[in-house]
Amino acid sequence: MKTGFIGIVGRPNVGKSTFLNAILGEKIAITTEKPQTTRNAIRGIYTHYGKESGEDDVQLVFIDTPGIHKPKTKLGEYMTDAAIGTFSEVDAIIFIVDDELSAGPGDRYIVDLLDKITTPKILVINKIDKMEPEKFRKIYEEYDDIGIFEKIIGTSAKAGTNVPDVISAAAEFMEEGPMYFPDDMITEHPERFIVSEIIREKILMYLRDEVPHGVAVEIEQFVEEPEITRIAAVIYCEKKSHKGMLIGKSGRKLKGIGKSAREEIEALLGTKVYMDLWVKVKENWRDSDIALSNFGYKD
Repeated sequence: MKTGFIGIVGRPNVGKSTFLNAILGEKIAITTEKPQTTRNAIRGIYTHYGKESGEDDVQLVFIDTPGIHKPKTKLGEYMTDAAIGTFSEVDAIIFIVDDELSAGPGDRYIVDLLDKITTPKILVINKIDKMEPEKFRKIYEEYDDIGIFEKIIGTSAKAGTNVPDVISAAAEFMEEGPMYFPDDMITEHPERFIVSEIIREKILMYLRDEVPHGVAVEIEQFVEEPEITRIAAVIYCEKKSHKGMLIGKSGRKLKGIGKSAREEIEALLGTKVYMDLWVKVKENWRDSDIALSNFGYKD
């Protein structure tokens, strides 16, 4: 069996988490249109047994990383460091872009980092369903001229277009090795973590501007009973005014977040869910080492 680890890197909001979900055929990473949605490195486990002659059995562990950006807080530093730290821990790297290299400094910065390592690199040009052929050609040629990518593939992660081609390309760089995880396992993250991420996703979807990025979710209770799972979670925000926005008039906003999250969590767990949500203020937690550690963003 060919096994190995593949890092998925790129700027914020290029579709990394959507791409990971498309690989697995299930949602394990939250996705929104807002940048910096992903805060932790999320591992997705893809296991496939070859059915045709000459087709390899594979287990590929894809690591979805936070978007690499210029950080403005200690949380931002953690996120960027987590993504860059992945470079030295994987057997191949998938670099996802959705625009020309000349469009801004973000992708150039990542290219310069990738140029310094010998790990095999695959460039994925994502969102081709929204892209004119001429734009795709320009992006392709700009990156091809750099000469550091073993393969360049256009995809639409949202539609699943050419995602199997990227999986096959990544598998080519893997070597024979042990199976790291059971073949029915798609992530090593516990359900508590995924539940907290689902709640945070709904906050991102319900709120605008700066509020969602100053929010953290902590699961205080997670009790599984035969026919129901009882969950208590605290939503932390940085300002009293943000607390009011999260709760909304007569608690409507918080109720909407809770209802939307509960429906998805019930589908995930396969049981009824009773959930209590509370909102608390923890000022400037994104720049507090203690708070970042408590919320699982630092060791």
